Amino acid sequence: MPNSPSPDAFGPDTEEFLADFHHTTRYGATDNGGIDRQAATVPHGQVRDWFEARAAERGFEVRTDTIGNIFAVKEWNPGAPYVLVGSHLDSQPLGGRFDGTYGVVAALHAASALDRAVRDGHLVPQANIAVVDWFNEEGARFPPSIMGSSVFVGLLELEAALRTVDPDGVTVADALADTGRAGEPVDLPLAGYAEVHIEQGRRLERAGIPIGVVDRSWHTQKLLVRVVGEQSHTGATLMADRRDALVAASHVVVMVEEMVDEFTPETIVTSVGKFDVEPNSPIVVPRRVDLVVDLRAADRGDVTRARSLLLERMERLAERRGVEIEADDFDVRPVQPFPQDAIALGQEAARDEGMGSAVLNTLAGHDSVALNRVTPTVMLFVPSVDGVSHCEREFTSDEDLVSGLRVLTNVAARMVTGALSQTEPGGERPHG
Repeated sequence: MPNSPSPDAFGPDTEEFLADFHHTTRYGATDNGGIDRQAATVPHGQVRDWFEARAAERGFEVRTDTIGNIFAVKEWNPGAPYVLVGSHLDSQPLGGRFDGTYGVVAALHAASALDRAVRDGHLVPQANIAVVDWFNEEGARFPPSIMGSSVFVGLLELEAALRTVDPDGVTVADALADTGRAGEPVDLPLAGYAEVHIEQGRRLERAGIPIGVVDRSWHTQKLLVRVVGEQSHTGATLMADRRDALVAASHVVVMVEEMVDEFTPETIVTSVGKFDVEPNSPIVVPRRVDLVVDLRAADRGDVTRARSLLLERMERLAERRGVEIEADDFDVRPVQPFPQDAIALGQEAARDEGMGSAVLNTLAGHDSVALNRVTPTVMLFVPSVDGVSHCEREFTSDEDLVSGLRVLTNVAARMVTGALSQTEPGGERPHG
């Protein structure tokens, strides 16, 4: 692995970084200190406008591809491949201001620091660099999540993504056009990818360690579950005569949570995060409930076993409650190991910056997991206070944000000067 130049030669402007990051919190700001910037909404378009303008001010060429990913490109060596650095600017409903946004702003400042070092003769790059804001990482408005990066690497077909509709029937294609993000094909040969993100867990905070280096993702899969009963009058229908879809669906929710008791503690997580009731009237026994079950574990076998147990129990529940329950597999993602050289590079970069690091797996999905299938990828974490995320209380200190920025800059410097150039991607390649 090539030696990197002294970190002092390409240190980022941390005060300017913090000012930019905290500025982004005004776009889609909520009353309780969070943000609500679902993909291709007006606030999301506004923060993306800001990102484009800020990148252009720093001399980056801004391009938008056909699924709405934004690339701020700096070409030092014509014809050379690109190291991508970035994350996403969209959020969950009533989400936190750190998730994703931190990674984009940190990437812009890391790349700007490297560009200054190249111009000053302190850094001789073999690869170019591009800062990326991936479209619709969260998948809150348009499922599935990690949409933009999945299209980019070939895991999801572009046309299928563009046809996806939100709850109001608006397609991704129309939403991108409405926010001025219906772009053109972008061809960026890859030399690697790096991303920094809040941990969204408590492991770093508990250990008092400032940097996490991701070694693998968990196996995840969702189930689209439909519970169908019979609509009737809540006042006129006797209890014994009801086929209440909502009551049956409530049993499913409890089943999903209690499933973890069948496994070793902290090896599996389960949840129901979306729950739609029809007709949702106060005087009507519900006829149908649609819900999304999320199963995640470090081991694929645990997810497979949990799925089988859940299907068996839902079948018995349907018979007992006089309803129909159907479940379809959705958004299945296998374990993705990150390259050993990429893990070592992240650890070495942290040491360069005088920081300790811990090797962690990621329970959550990230754009890095998609990119890791096609190019060597480094994924960094910084601590999350109380491990809280996807809510307005999400918080990471300025000190930890700056630590992650410094390590990301060091990682990117190593990568553009040839580190990982001979390394194969860590995850499974896309099929087809």
